Amino acid sequence: MSIHDADRGFVAKLDPCVIKDQDGHVVWNNDAYDFLINSPCPETANPKLWRQAQLVSKQGLFKVTSGIYQVRGFDLSNMTIIEGDSGIIVVDPLTSAECAQAALNLYYENRAKKPVMGMIYTHSHADHFGGAKGVFEANTACIVPILAPYGFLEHAVSENIYAGNAMARRAAYMYGDRLPKGPSGQISCGLGATVSAGTVTLIPPSVDITHTGQVEVIDGVEFVFQVTPGTEAPAEMNFYLPQRRALCVAENATQCLHNIATLRGAAVRDAHAWSSYLDETIVLFAETSDVVFASHHWPTWGQKTLLNYLTQQRDLYAFLHDQTLRLMNDGLTGIEIAEELELPVRLRDCWHTQGFYGSVSHNVKAIYQRYMTWFDGNPAHLWEHPPVEAAKRYVSCMGGVEAVVQKAKEFSDEGDLRFAASLLNHAVFADPENTKAKSLLASTYESLGYGCENGPWRNFYISGATELRGVRPEGNVLSDQTGLVEALSLHHLLASVAVRLNGIRAQTEDFIIDLYVTDRDEHCRLLISNGVLIHRTGKGSSKSSTLDSANFSCTLTYNQLVQSLSARQALGPFGEEKGDRSYWNRLLDLLTTPKATFEIVVP
Repeated sequence: MSIHDADRGFVAKLDPCVIKDQDGHVVWNNDAYDFLINSPCPETANPKLWRQAQLVSKQGLFKVTSGIYQVRGFDLSNMTIIEGDSGIIVVDPLTSAECAQAALNLYYENRAKKPVMGMIYTHSHADHFGGAKGVFEANTACIVPILAPYGFLEHAVSENIYAGNAMARRAAYMYGDRLPKGPSGQISCGLGATVSAGTVTLIPPSVDITHTGQVEVIDGVEFVFQVTPGTEAPAEMNFYLPQRRALCVAENATQCLHNIATLRGAAVRDAHAWSSYLDETIVLFAETSDVVFASHHWPTWGQKTLLNYLTQQRDLYAFLHDQTLRLMNDGLTGIEIAEELELPVRLRDCWHTQGFYGSVSHNVKAIYQRYMTWFDGNPAHLWEHPPVEAAKRYVSCMGGVEAVVQKAKEFSDEGDLRFAASLLNHAVFADPENTKAKSLLASTYESLGYGCENGPWRNFYISGATELRGVRPEGNVLSDQTGLVEALSLHHLLASVAVRLNGIRAQTEDFIIDLYVTDRDEHCRLLISNGVLIHRTGKGSSKSSTLDSANFSCTLTYNQLVQSLSARQALGPFGEEKGDRSYWNRLLDLLTTPKATFEIVVP
């Protein structure tokens, strides 16, 4: 396997590769990475990460094999286009509608302009569905199949709506999309350059892939699916194209070590299942495949080469899982195992197993967490003080902030940046206004970041340094969730509202609201009870005679409901109303708006 495969099949590129939204704001600028082209690695970057950054910054339309093309370098992920009898099938339409549209336009400039006959989401992460409306409008999409693994919508909502604000805030650190691009700033995140900043949309799938071996034919192209739940995403699938002898492994095998726990936050993944499904992939499809491609990076060609690649990817996750559990059962904790465990030489020497995105260190801790929770069994860690209170006590024991800063500088001068960062973090949390502590911690984080092989680690360190120096982002990639919310079911919408309820303020409230959403022909009942918002949806949810009568009821459209909940105010009169409308206002008053740029490196 050669890293030179990153150039193979090149057809054309976008020049300049700068994509803007309808208001003229830049949502993707791949030209910002031109500093990487043919440049030697500077002292401010790890040589391996620098080389990976050069590879993932390559952009344009690439031919995978006959009838299969990919647009790479227009977002964190790839968009794959499969040619059918009369049109095309789009796989994973990137994160942003603007980038997906630009990718499709580049394809049309170099191939026949044929209609989109179907779309496939390989899994439930936003960089694989967010650009859906850039491929076609929702009303067009209704007449062609959109395929996704069973459970896709539930998990897409869980990550991007329920926990969306927290994850998006952390994602800004992980991907470094708000950092300056350059040798001293953001150079890559290993899996791709970074994530785009355009309009995130969603068109619900119309066809569920429920089992391995399921066959679907779209525009004359036969797809054989393999479901792989609990691997890189809770809902994920691979597919095989027998007519093209081509295998898509979604994000289950990439050109680097992936994450068992992603640093932006998500449910811990199952490394054992991940390895097992890759073994099943090998058994089902490897012998009849000539190329394997994925939703990130470049393909791998040749039956023998791709078999070796998939085998090493399988063994990578199996080794991390099995050896973590072996050492865990010997009594080591996650952090201890992470310091001790190394990959076997034959895996460690492969380019596609390097820790550019996931790392052995944080993946081992994730596997430990999956089995043993956050608690390592030591009672001293059972009820520790939160960061600020702990920091004040540590700093007091060490003689005050100035003494801690001086001691941290000594450790830093000796090359122990890790412990220097720990000391300075205590100093900053004990005294957030201490500019000397913040400045030294920023420099320490910066130095740690420059040495990182792992892209997200580098971006976290440099993002932390940037914010310690007073530079704060204005929002995050999911600050505007309009494109996602409008695609939700009533159930998912109301479940997302429930996590915005201020339960402490609501604990003394007790009332019922009945709604009839006219354009969806659906009733719902909202109950405020013991500080929680309970919802019941369905055509009969508010009709049963055994239910208590509502304090307020009304008819309204789905859009009116979304706008009222988003704005936290009643927007004009709804349709037919009964009861006391003040209860609706009381509900809105109990809702909170998440802080899009909450603090991370300071209290």
